[in-house]
Amino acid sequence: MKILALSGSLRRGSFNTALLRAARQLAPQGVDIEIATLQGVPLYDGDVEAASGVPDVAQRLKQAVRQASGLLIATPEYNGSIPGVLKNGIDWMSRPAAEIANVFGKHPVGIIGATPGRAATRLAQAAWLPVFRQLGLVPFFEQSLYVDGAGEKFDSSGQLTDAKTRELLERYLVSFAGFVTRMDRVAASSPS
Repeated sequence: MKILALSGSLRRGSFNTALLRAARQLAPQGVDIEIATLQGVPLYDGDVEAASGVPDVAQRLKQAVRQASGLLIATPEYNGSIPGVLKNGIDWMSRPAAEIANVFGKHPVGIIGATPGRAATRLAQAAWLPVFRQLGLVPFFEQSLYVDGAGEKFDSSGQLTDAKTRELLERYLVSFAGFVTRMDRVAASSPS
């Protein structure tokens, strides 16, 4: 099973990117987590799309989503909501609109997040739900993972050192992998 993981932060020392690296290390046997970057995705501009189409970097991300069994998003929380860089990447991947169902439709998606603050990423994770609904993604609701106080849970090299958070992440990944497997079975048994 291949899971595409996207971090909502471009920062080199991002806790969310570090959380995805930890997820890759803790993934259950048979689950490959590929971390994709939003580096180089330009700000969405309809004039650019009309003149040049979807940029190559966004086309590659769209293809990676199509080829993955599921999507795992690690979202920061900025001003109580969605990070612009991640929303912008998703917006480019949803272009042209006629391809949304082919890229995202009925795709399982999990959302996790880490922040140095104490409120974790609950508001950002909830704010993603209308976007997922619009894209036809199927959110994973069986477990949640909100990592607060991230500066105390990752070391200076970005390694997740907090045993409780590692355990919660591992449990989340096992459940998410089960969800993706069930979604694959449903898709396989559905008439085309």
